[in-house]
Amino acid sequence: MDRNEKAQVVAQLRETLSGAGAVVVTRNLGLTVAQSTALRNKMRDAGASFKVTKNRLAKIALEGTPYTGLNDMLTGPTGLGTSDDPVAAAKIIVEFAKTNDKLEIVGGAMGDTVLDVAGVKALAELPSLDELRAKIVGLVQAPATKLAQIAAAPAGQLARVFGAYAAKDAA
Repeated sequence: MDRNEKAQVVAQLRETLSGAGAVVVTRNLGLTVAQSTALRNKMRDAGASFKVTKNRLAKIALEGTPYTGLNDMLTGPTGLGTSDDPVAAAKIIVEFAKTNDKLEIVGGAMGDTVLDVAGVKALAELPSLDELRAKIVGLVQAPATKLAQIAAAPAGQLARVFGAYAAKDAA
């Protein structure tokens, strides 16, 4: 890899990190290509990304971002999981690490806050941004639905009474 390619990798990684809601640092303990591809596909489906880069390039890319506290975690074969949604990357990586012992979670960060392994696992247990939005919409929509049902109930009861009288007169 020549200097220009390294500069492009650093610029691309810095752009990804500066827009990320959370970053999860993992250690690769012998993942196969198929396992790594499966992890990347799951991450992509969730709107996140997983990137394996040289530690020195990652440390350079971390400079000037809120994630400079991750420098100490970048030792050995590491990978960075990032996502705009602070929960998505952590959720996918923790789920993948439960079924695959060749991926070790080292830590992570959410903005300036550096997280240890327990912090990343706690972050993964939180509901995602989409789940929270769905709950809010449900909570807002429920009173309106109940109000419509209450408003329609007297008319329905009146229609049933008229129907009963009509059936009685016909008989």
